[in-house]
Amino acid sequence: MKIEFVGRLAIWALLMTHLVTSSPAGDDVFDQNRIQPYPLNPIYWQYQGEPVLLLGGSKTDHIFLLDDLETHLEEIADSIGNYVRCVMSQREGKNLKPHRLLPNGKFDLNLWNEEYWRRFAECLRLCKEHDIIVQIEVWDRFDYSREQWMGSAWRPVNNINYESEESGFSDRYTQPAHRGDHPFFHTLSGSRKYNPYFDGILDYQERFVAKILDISFQFNNVLYCVGNESSAPSEWSHYWAGFIRAKAQEEGVRVEVTQMNDSARFEDVVNHLDRYSFIEGSKLLGPRRQAWAPKGEELATRLVSLRNSMSQKLVPINAVKIITNQDTEIARYSVQKFWRGLFLGFAAIRFHREPAGIALTEPAKDAIRAARMLETRIQFWDLAPRLDLLRERERDEAYLLAKKDIGYAVYFPEAGAVELDLQEEAGNFYFEWIDLSNVEWIAGKEMQAGRNTQIATPGEGAWIAVMTARSGG
Repeated sequence: MKIEFVGRLAIWALLMTHLVTSSPAGDDVFDQNRIQPYPLNPIYWQYQGEPVLLLGGSKTDHIFLLDDLETHLEEIADSIGNYVRCVMSQREGKNLKPHRLLPNGKFDLNLWNEEYWRRFAECLRLCKEHDIIVQIEVWDRFDYSREQWMGSAWRPVNNINYESEESGFSDRYTQPAHRGDHPFFHTLSGSRKYNPYFDGILDYQERFVAKILDISFQFNNVLYCVGNESSAPSEWSHYWAGFIRAKAQEEGVRVEVTQMNDSARFEDVVNHLDRYSFIEGSKLLGPRRQAWAPKGEELATRLVSLRNSMSQKLVPINAVKIITNQDTEIARYSVQKFWRGLFLGFAAIRFHREPAGIALTEPAKDAIRAARMLETRIQFWDLAPRLDLLRERERDEAYLLAKKDIGYAVYFPEAGAVELDLQEEAGNFYFEWIDLSNVEWIAGKEMQAGRNTQIATPGEGAWIAVMTARSGG
């Protein structure tokens, strides 16, 4: 491991130590019950006035359009999950699009499909009942290309509000979403593909977002993300983040907003933390075969760099989807990414829907339950990543969360052994294991601090060693 990396990580750990022992700035939080950064450690979330770790998995992204929504939310809650993704999808059949379908088979962008919005409000209500946080994604570029565009209410031939010539839209967009450059995302004056026709389109876009906010502002369990894997101009993201914040200010509501850009680029968000209040870091947990996705050890380096770039304002990093669609051994890699993310300071992680992820399958449920088991001994927001305290560690062998006088947790993706530096600690700790393969505790023992201590997994597979300053089992 490079000395430079260890040194930077140690500096970050010192900063985190200061944060978790400081007092909250009371004037900055006017509604303790809303989801918001935890004042004592703002890289984590707070909900209903208490710090909370957001974990989840679900079988679809546009969860509010599920016919069996309540049953699925109960399954998530039974797995001790509390975090779902809600893409405001425009790709469903004609009867489940946001705009009203007229008897002539065309849409009217001035009228709403009440069923779409009823389901949205009901989803937020049910999630609130189950203490589940909903991360809304307003725009999804995949809704506006290829076959999705052909059925879109925004396609000129599909609505009564404008024709191709007056809208500036083409009848077809054949490029994949990640390669295309749809003018739908260039409706702001000054944008590269802007033309005056787009002023009318922008009005309809604003009405759509305002409708989302009119409903969602009534709930305190909502986070906002401008778009999914956006390749739109930065000004587009900034505009909608500002739009959401302005509407919230009018209503006297606190909101938390971010943007998910294509690939793992975060400069647009990190450099504008006056507009954004958290980072959507799913792309840091992307498929192993993608060049931009950090692999194992690289993730730690990338996160330290990302935290350092935040200067004095630290914010939560969420991963609303663990993507493993190009990996072999998809379940194993998904779960490893889950644990690496948690042990490197992610505030929220959700398993992506199949086939791009493992959804809420048994491996995902086991991982969430094991994380909740760990929370019965130590709280993530009380600790900080401290790889600098591990000795004899090979790349990706182990990850450490630690805080002096509170506790230590070491995650092993596979069987291994490291030395843990406990020289600055005094007294005894209680030592035990979580067997991640079987999701169970292994009986512990007392151990003495004040020296380097070897930690070796008791068997094959993935393990977490847990050391707490309090005794008990």
